[in-house]
Amino acid sequence: MKISREFNWEMAHRLMEHSGGCQNVHGHSYRMTVDITGDPDPATGMVLDFADVAELLKPLINELDHAFLCEARDASLIAFLKKENMKHKIVPFRTTVENLCTYVADALKPSLSARTRLTEFSVTIHETARNAGTVTVKLK
Repeated sequence: MKISREFNWEMAHRLMEHSGGCQNVHGHSYRMTVDITGDPDPATGMVLDFADVAELLKPLINELDHAFLCEARDASLIAFLKKENMKHKIVPFRTTVENLCTYVADALKPSLSARTRLTEFSVTIHETARNAGTVTVKLK
């Protein structure tokens, strides 16, 4: 059985050294779907309570919403964001949707791994209406 929960947030970023327009500061309305696969609990009939899924991701979404996702080596932009006291999250990776999927999956994996009925999960993040990335993580 697979369940899905959707999340939304607004966030800005830029891709350093990119040859196209994404090298510039810009933002997206991100839409993320987390799919969780496993056996329903006989007592509850649920793979995992949707409220529990939301609670697991709430701190991460709050950290990213209306923030600037900034690559750690982007020193000039980090200095500006700090000087202007703007909400930002510094990460050790290029701020692509692929890396963002992996970042979210890495944050979720410890909590979901502890639940023995779950077998895998995936994180799909839509950066635009037409562009998305997905990562799937096996738990067993």
